[in-house]
Amino acid sequence: MSDLTARQAQILAFIQDHTDAEGLPPTLQQIADAFGFRQACAAHKHVKRLEQAGRLQVRPNQARGIRLASRGPKSRRDDDRLTLAVLGRVAAGAPIGADAGVEREVHIDRALFSTTPDYLLRVQGDSMRGEGIFDGDLVAVKRTRDARDGQIVIARIDDEITIKRLERSARGIRLLPRNPDYPPIDVPPGSDFAIEGLYCGLVRTD
Repeated sequence: MSDLTARQAQILAFIQDHTDAEGLPPTLQQIADAFGFRQACAAHKHVKRLEQAGRLQVRPNQARGIRLASRGPKSRRDDDRLTLAVLGRVAAGAPIGADAGVEREVHIDRALFSTTPDYLLRVQGDSMRGEGIFDGDLVAVKRTRDARDGQIVIARIDDEITIKRLERSARGIRLLPRNPDYPPIDVPPGSDFAIEGLYCGLVRTD
């Protein structure tokens, strides 16, 4: 990292650590908070310099559009593409029933995601708009049963699927929206609850 300033190297390391720990890159606001910047625009300036140095790729108009630069060329052109099935819908609002059928397949640039997803779900509702997730978006999901407090998850409650931020505490499990118009979902004790996957990013379609 000799071509970077000390602060740039610190920010790059923070982005790498956050991506490894959470499976998602940090937002500009999270970078600003971590380094004590008063505004997210200060973090944006550092991110742009890292992009100019070839250490990052930044995708515009995405809340989590920061991507670590590729560490080397792909051995085959096919390695740059993912083919993901769209498996029904996920609610960003009240939970809705999951559609088990395959809607279609989508071919996507692998570089869009820090963590390789397994499938896509179409969002219905706007309760996660604070994360930049809107009605009609395709959310990419990494299939897993494990999730940490604070991660955005695809959760199942009594055969219904929803996307929310996970909160674990001594009081139990809550699923938190990112829109003040929606209340948190408290998972009742004894309910059929499971984590179905982790949110990896999204694909916005016309």
